[in-house]
This record gives sequence, structure tokens and C-alpha cells, in this order.
Amino acid sequence: MIQTPLLEVLRYLGYGAHHPDIETAALIAARMEAVEQAADPRWLSLELPLTLQTDGVCLGDWFLPSRKLLAHLEGCTAALLFGATLGVAVDRLIARGEAGRVAEAAMDQAAAAALIEAVCDDACDQLAARYPGQYLRPRFSPGYGDLPLTVQPELLARLDAPRKIGLTATSSHLLAPVKSVTAIIGIAPHPGACHAGGCATCSKQNCTFRRDTL
Repeated sequence: MIQTPLLEVLRYLGYGAHHPDIETAALIAARMEAVEQAADPRWLSLELPLTLQTDGVCLGDWFLPSRKLLAHLEGCTAALLFGATLGVAVDRLIARGEAGRVAEAAMDQAAAAALIEAVCDDACDQLAARYPGQYLRPRFSPGYGDLPLTVQPELLARLDAPRKIGLTATSSHLLAPVKSVTAIIGIAPHPGACHAGGCATCSKQNCTFRRDTL
């Protein structure tokens, strides 16, 4: 079982460089354990040929009109569709907390957010091992930049995610279960300029959620 990274949980809870008191820390640890016990982490991927066009990319026969994604995949020769989920039991755990235990629900949310990212990172490490001599770009998810959430149903359908890992999209294109991730991952013969992302490339130093403040 992949362990939930405590520092990430604290970051999601907004502690920044501070640490919780002993009683709060014990409750956070208990909620992390509860989330891990409820979780059923599953993921899958699908490699597709990639064609870069002037205003978007083609993954196989699927055109995605996104200049941000185009720039992100510059230099790549193929791409992976990717999906991961913690399963419905985690959603139910969070929903029970939201019904009356606000502090615990916030901790459950933070623990689940940290755990799904850890699951995705581990999955990407496994994927990278399948492509020796190649370089995987950071995950680029629907809803980021100019890639709309409306691509979720098609992405999930091409992965066969509803059948294989129980991952679907709602009528408003949000993922269900909620603690899930979909993404496009470029495969390149050379490292790209965007090999680092998020906090590593952000110039804002006083952000409460910045990873390197912990």
C-alpha cells in the first residue's frame, strides 16, 4: 500500500512552515490511516500516437484543441492517456465526515488529496520504467489551461476506465469517484524544458501551499 505523505497533508491543510499541536497531529494521523484503509487505489494508461498541429494535438484520431497542451507536448513522439482513482469508499468516508465532523472531514479531504497524488506519482514511476531511454512529461489534466473538462468523457471512454477501474464522469464532466485524476503524459526522446512543474517553477515564494516551505 502506498503511504500518504504527511508533509503533503499538512500542506493541503494550510500549515505552511508550521506544525500542528500534539492533539491535532494525532487526529491527522488517525484520519490518514482511515483514508488509507478505505482506499482502493487503481490506475491505467493507454499509449497513443501523437501528432502536433498548429492549434492543438491529435492523439490517434482524437483531436484536442489546446495550445497549452500543444506547447507542453512539444518534442514528444507519443502520449499516454492516464487515469487513477482511490475508489468510492474514500468519497463515502469524506461524505460521512462532512455530515457533522467538519475538522475530520477537512483532514480526510487533505489526506485523500495527498494520497491520490502519491498514487499518481508511483504510477508514473512505473510507467517511466516501461520506457527506458525516454522521458515522460508531467501530467497535464483536463481543466488545466485551455484544455476543457468536456474532454473527460472521451478520455475515460478511450481508457475503458468505467469498466476497468470504475472511474466515470458526471454530467458536468467532474470525475467520480471524486478523489481521482485523469491526465495526458507526453513521451519524448529528450528531456523537455517543462520537466519540472508546479511549485518548482512558480515564482511566488509566500504561498501557504508551496511545497518547499515545509
